[in-house]
Amino acid sequence: MSQQIQEELEVDAFTLGLVGPEQEWAGTVADGGTVRTHTPPACWGPMITPEFRGGHEVTRPIRVENAEPGDALVVHIEDVEVTSAATSTGSMAERADAFGDDPFVDHVCPECGTEWPESVVEGTGEDAVRCAECGANASSFGFEYGYTVAFDDDRSVGVTVGEEGAGMLADDADAAMALPEHSRQHPILLYGPDEMPGTLGRLRPFIGNIGTTPAREFPDSHNAGDFGQFLIGADHDWGLPDEAALEARTDGHMDSNEVRPGATLVCPVRVEGAGLYVGDLHANQGDGELSLHTTDVSGRTELRVEVIKDCELGGPLLLPNESDLPHIAKPYTDAERAAGGEVAERYGVDDLHDAAPIQVIGSGATVNEATETAFERAGTLLDMTEGEVRSRCTFTGGVEIARLPGVVQLSMLAPLDRLEAAGLADVVREQYA
Repeated sequence: MSQQIQEELEVDAFTLGLVGPEQEWAGTVADGGTVRTHTPPACWGPMITPEFRGGHEVTRPIRVENAEPGDALVVHIEDVEVTSAATSTGSMAERADAFGDDPFVDHVCPECGTEWPESVVEGTGEDAVRCAECGANASSFGFEYGYTVAFDDDRSVGVTVGEEGAGMLADDADAAMALPEHSRQHPILLYGPDEMPGTLGRLRPFIGNIGTTPAREFPDSHNAGDFGQFLIGADHDWGLPDEAALEARTDGHMDSNEVRPGATLVCPVRVEGAGLYVGDLHANQGDGELSLHTTDVSGRTELRVEVIKDCELGGPLLLPNESDLPHIAKPYTDAERAAGGEVAERYGVDDLHDAAPIQVIGSGATVNEATETAFERAGTLLDMTEGEVRSRCTFTGGVEIARLPGVVQLSMLAPLDRLEAAGLADVVREQYA
């Protein structure tokens, strides 16, 4: 790979489901430069394609000028555009004879025993993905309950279709999914699920898996504290010995529907060059992603990146659009500050401190454990006791569920002097003017 530093970098190369220091670089972007991607769907497509070692298909890592371990990478999300015309999704059913310990990771042909077999498509439906070696159905997944969604031309709404529409889209699956040229997944539209027809839904696209390269290799879908639990004690190449080994993660797989245009993400840097990667675009999703999967799509992103030196983070920080913040976590208005100043003077409070919103991402085996992780990360970052973190989040913030079973966003109005000390005040000011 050329080490030329580019002010604008176009990325169109993807991994087979892994993120880590061993992955080949996609290119190098300048500190302050722009990254543009056209990514394939994650989740269902890679899940039914047995060559993949993880449940997503994300970009190869992007080297960022000046980024070193112990820094933070700021990612300004400037645009997300859905290019797929439709998708299929729902809740999953596993085919137990087509994998070892983990249906997302260690695929095996149920008849000939080939590991991560190459596969071909024959027809449509849930038996369409076949082992190239012996012809057996080689996919690890089907639908427990599935539906197909067609989008309007503006990608503002989607409608679930019946058997006829799902069949039409299955017959034209590659084109309808708009798979990028170098994608290696089979499109999930091939399965043609048709439950729940006639439902109209609003679309609001966002990025489900975006972050920096972890310090050790992970399946890309497992770069988080909840999915990562499946790696502990697993008997495959990415098995982990214990919970401590999972600390190398960077929590890129957040599935927060607030990681959308206008938001800013601040990521920990664990490897030289940061290794930003992008994928898993969704057309929409309710909080919590309650069926574990949503509307996976191909799409384009435009991202502006910058490095904050010597800003060590335990995990990502999200600075969402102001409209996405809980009401009590929004920036103060002038009128609120004036009213607060009067109360402070009346009761002898000398210092009415300035504060600004942040969301600390936490992940863990459960929502409660993810919240404890977020408390710990916030306390370390802002030099606060857990009691102070809990109190500030109760009075000026809250906790939201990004994904069940265990990714949360912990909101608070953080004192600006603490953000200054952490090196984050400028990026927060930029986000919230």
